[in-house]
Amino acid sequence: MLPDLLLIGLGIAIFPLSVTAFVLVLSADRGTWKGLAFILSWIACFVAVLAAVLITTGGKPPAPKSPPSTATIAVKLAIGVGLVAYGWYRHRVGGRASHQQKPSAERDAPGGGHSPGGDETPASGKSSGRMSARLDRISGWTAAGLGPLLQPWGLVAAGAATVVGADLSRTSSYVALVVYGVLATSSLLAMELYAVFAPETSRVRLGQLRTWFQTHQNQALVGVSTVVGLFLVGKSVYELTS
Repeated sequence: MLPDLLLIGLGIAIFPLSVTAFVLVLSADRGTWKGLAFILSWIACFVAVLAAVLITTGGKPPAPKSPPSTATIAVKLAIGVGLVAYGWYRHRVGGRASHQQKPSAERDAPGGGHSPGGDETPASGKSSGRMSARLDRISGWTAAGLGPLLQPWGLVAAGAATVVGADLSRTSSYVALVVYGVLATSSLLAMELYAVFAPETSRVRLGQLRTWFQTHQNQALVGVSTVVGLFLVGKSVYELTS
C-alpha cells in the first residue's frame, strides 16, 4: 500500500492547478493568513475522505478475491483509465492550441518573426491578471472554500480506493497514512512556511514558480495524470488476473 500512496501523494503535491491557485492566494493581500485558511480546509477535507473510508471498512481490509476486494480493484482500474484519458485529452488540446498559436504569432510579430511573448498568449496573460485581481480581493472564508474545491479529486479518489486496504491493527498502516497525508500536503506547507519566514524572497521565487506552471501547465497535467493513471491500470490489471 505504501508505494501506491507515495506515488499518488506525490501527484497530489505537484498537481499544477492546485499549486498555481495557492501561489495566487499567497500573493494576495494578507496572503499568508488566507493561505493558512486554504491549507486548513484542504487538510480537513483530505482527512475527512480518509476517515470516511476507514469508518466504512472498520479499519480492516477486505479479504483477497472477495467481492469487496474485486470491486475496490475495479474502482482503481476505472480511476486509472480516467486519468490516462484525461492526460491524453490534455495532450491533444495542448497540441492543437500550440499549432493554432504559431501562425498567429508569426502574423502579429514585426516582420513576420516570432512573438517575444513565448508560450503565453495575450489572452492567457489577461486571464491570469483577472484571476490574480479576483484572488487579491477574496476573504479568508473564500480562501478556505477554495481548498477542498481545488483538490485534484481524481488523485484523491485513487488514494481513497488504496486506503481501503489499510489494516489499522498494524503500525505500518498508520505510518503509510501519515506519510501519505504529509506528502500530499507538503508543497502547500512548504510554500506557506516560505512565505511566512522569508516574505520578500518568497514573493520573487513563488512568482517564478507561478510563471513556470502557467507556461508548462499542460505538460505537467499530462505527465502527472498519465504516470499515475498507467500505474493504477497496470497494478489493477495484475491484481485482477493474478
